[in-house]
This record gives sequence, structure tokens and C-alpha cells, in this order.
Amino acid sequence: MPFNIGLTGLNAASQDLEVTGHNVANASTAGFKGSRAEFADVFALSYTGVSKTATGSGVRLADVAQQFTQGDLEYTDNNLDMAINGQGFYMLERDGVVEYTRAGQFKVDKEGYIVNSEPCPTTHEPEGGT
Repeated sequence: MPFNIGLTGLNAASQDLEVTGHNVANASTAGFKGSRAEFADVFALSYTGVSKTATGSGVRLADVAQQFTQGDLEYTDNNLDMAINGQGFYMLERDGVVEYTRAGQFKVDKEGYIVNSEPCPTTHEPEGGT
């Protein structure tokens, strides 16, 4: 049992490193919002529930929560670049599918439409709406 408890800690630490690595890899991506690993205790249960004398059975990754704090605003030479101050998303339509993003790097395409420079990774409505 103690080996399994220690193993849960190693697995949780490994998942935390994955989240941190993802944040570092995308640090310069326009509109990127970092994530935070959130953990929960694992308790041994009996038929009557959690005992007052029960010791923990380890840890598990409970959630990888997106952090929507305000990032730094930077000046660019592109007049179409925009930033969102506070909450919200840009609503884009791509091939009839509504997409949401915080990346505000826009340009004019060859047909004269204002388009987002980067492919939008979010193809569903974000939590909390727009």
C-alpha cells in the first residue's frame, strides 16, 4: 500500500510537469492562457464511508484549470492587432463553424476580409460564454 501511495505522488508530479511544459512551450503564443494543475486527496473508503482514523491513499489530478487572468498588452506595428482587456473572446466563423479565441492578431486576406492570423484551437463555446 505505501508503494501505491508514493506512486500516486509520482504520477501527479509527472502530470504537473506536463502542464508546466505546455505553459512554457506556449509562452509567446498570442492569446495563450496558461493552465494550472489542481490536485485532490484520495481517501480509503469503507462501507460506512470515510473513517476518522483513515489515512490518505494518495493524490490524483483533479483538474487542469485554464487561467483567464489579464496578460501583458504589447504594441505592434499592425493596425489590425487587438487585445481584450478583461474577460471575453473574439467570435470567429470558419467554414460555417463558430470559434472563440483570445488571439487578436488580425490581417486582411486576399479577398479583403479581416481574418485571424492563427488557426483557432477552440471550436466550442468557452466556459462562462462570451
